[in-house]
Formats: sequence, C-alpha cells, structure tokens
Amino acid sequence: MLYQFEFADVFAYWPELAAGALRTLVLSMAAMAIGMVVAVLGALGKTSGPRWLAMLLDAYIELIRNTPFLVQIFVIFFGLPSAGIRLSSDMAALIALVVNVGAYGIEIIRAGIESISKGQIEAGKALGLKPLQIFLLIVLKPALQAIYPSLTSQFILLMLNSSVCSAIAAGELTAAAGDIQSRTFRSFEVYFVVTCIYFAISMLLWTVFAWLERLFLQKPAAR
Repeated sequence: MLYQFEFADVFAYWPELAAGALRTLVLSMAAMAIGMVVAVLGALGKTSGPRWLAMLLDAYIELIRNTPFLVQIFVIFFGLPSAGIRLSSDMAALIALVVNVGAYGIEIIRAGIESISKGQIEAGKALGLKPLQIFLLIVLKPALQAIYPSLTSQFILLMLNSSVCSAIAAGELTAAAGDIQSRTFRSFEVYFVVTCIYFAISMLLWTVFAWLERLFLQKPAAR
C-alpha cells in the first residue's frame, strides 16, 4: 500500500510551528550575544591574561570541544540539581548553548587577535593609548574582519544545535515538532516541514550577518 502524504495535517498546527521557530530564533540570538561576550573576554584572557587564567581557559575549551553537546546539556539540566542548582529547561538550554559556543568562539577570536601585527599594537602604545583602547580601536575590528566568516558559521551551527535542547523539553522548534508528530503520526511530513523551517532560519541569519558585515566591517575600497 502506497503512503499518502498529508501535509495539511501538519499545517493545521502552523501556530505551534511558528511559535517554536520564534523561540528557536530568540534562544539562538540570546546565546550568540552572551556567547560573543564570553568569547571576547576569554580570548583577551588567553592572549593578555596571567598564565593560570590561560591554563583554566585551555582546560574549559578542551573539555567542551571534546565532549558531545547532548552530554553537556544533560550535565547542566540533570547534574546541577545534585549540587542544589535547579534550572528550568529553557534556562539550562541557554546556559548550555552559551558554554558551548563560548569555547569555540574563544579560539576563533584568539586566532584573529594573534593575526594582528605587533607593529600596530606598538604604534598604539606609542600614541599613549591605554590597553583597553588599543584592544577596542586597533585589535578588535581588524580581528573580527579576519574571523567573521568562521564566527558566523559557528553561530549558524549554534542555532542548529539548539534542536538538541528538545531532549530536555526546552520550548523550541524540534520540541514543538515532536508534540505535533505525537498527535498526527505524520513523522515524514512534520520533520520535512521542520527541516525547511531550519533552512529558512539559517538563510535569514546568513542574510543578517552579511548585512552586518557590510555595515560595520566592510574594508575601505582601495584607490
């Protein structure tokens, strides 16, 4: 017997799909913003901080980069209550995403910082700029220009990784899809539509990132 595709059964739940997509976008953008702060501070700590701080950051980076994201989110959501720290599923998902993207972001930004020639930094010191001014005015923007493609790719992966948060019942798109599938029993239709939604969100983020690059990081045209 041939399978009959019934996408109408899935589209009947479009408000739940739309709400799930919006929650995925909000969760991802919040994790990107906080993760960027963690990454910048961590990269600054690795390149300019004391040795003990660099060693702690190295341990954090290696731990996160060499363990599965699913295990990380389980440790935060199921493990922390053993220490008396109870988090909602959405908060645990946000923290797990920030911890994960922060580790990758630190290494990406560190590479960008170290790509800046020491001569430019020495020139800033000669002009009497303070270390923070040197970092913000001389180092940060050229470093971001160099690493922007890698950083935005990592942010897209962060958004896609948010689907794993459904494992702890966080309110996002994949969790909404699971609820709809359990009611309609239309597995192919549900997850095909969800795949298309994730693709659309990815394209939206790529468009936004490209616009931000043109707005803030575009290099002046050579004359």
